[in-house]
Order: sequence, then C-alpha cells, then structure tokens
Amino acid sequence: MAAKAPKLKSAARKAAATTKSTLAKVPGPSSNPATNLLIMDVAMRGASMIFGRAMEKALLRARYSDGKAADIVKGRSMVQSMAATGAARMATRSVPGFLVVTGGLLAKAIFDRTLSRREAVRRGEETFAEQAANAPDET
Repeated sequence: MAAKAPKLKSAARKAAATTKSTLAKVPGPSSNPATNLLIMDVAMRGASMIFGRAMEKALLRARYSDGKAADIVKGRSMVQSMAATGAARMATRSVPGFLVVTGGLLAKAIFDRTLSRREAVRRGEETFAEQAANAPDET
C-alpha cells in the first residue's frame, strides 16, 4: 500500500501540470490576464445576483402575486442589501464569522417564535408592504 502513494502523488502532479499548461493556452477576451479575471468576476457576480433575485421571487410567489413578489424584491433598501451581503461575506470568510451569523439568525428565529403567530406574520407583512411601496415604478 505504501508503494502506491508515491505513484498517486506523481500522477496527480503530472495531471495538475498538464491542466495548468492547457489552461495557460486558452485565450481570454483580453491579452491582459488581470482584465480577464475582472471580466470573469463581474460576470459571475452578475449571474449570481440574477439567480439570487430569481430564487427570492420564486419563494415569494408561493404566497404573493407575481407583481407583488417582484415589487418586494425591488423595494429592498440599500441598507438591507448591504447587511445581507455583509453577513454572507462574514459567514463565508471564517468559521467564527459563520458561527456569529448563524447564531444571529438563530436568535432572530427564536425571537420570532416568542411572538404570537399572528404578531410575527403581521410584522413580516408590514415589512414586505413597505418594501413593495419602496419599489421603483416601471415608467
């Protein structure tokens, strides 16, 4: 069994080198690799944002009309968006960050459970009504 380990390492190194040399030959839209990385980063973030908003709308459509679901998503304030982005970054950067964010979300869920069901639903409906009212008009 010990004899196979060096062969596996050797094969893995060879595969990695082959992949690296192949990727180096793939041209990007620019001859500058930093520009190519920037283009890829913007494209990935844009696709992620579009997918995220589509998922939010799909979840909201289970309870609201298509128009209201779209308005709720569009009406999110800059502070709400920045808080969600900051929490997501904090959670993905480190284990302590993940634990802090998870703990905060768990605390919020427990707080919501301490309220009566009607009160929790009423507060959520009010928040969504405000967000829908803040949505920019499509004129």
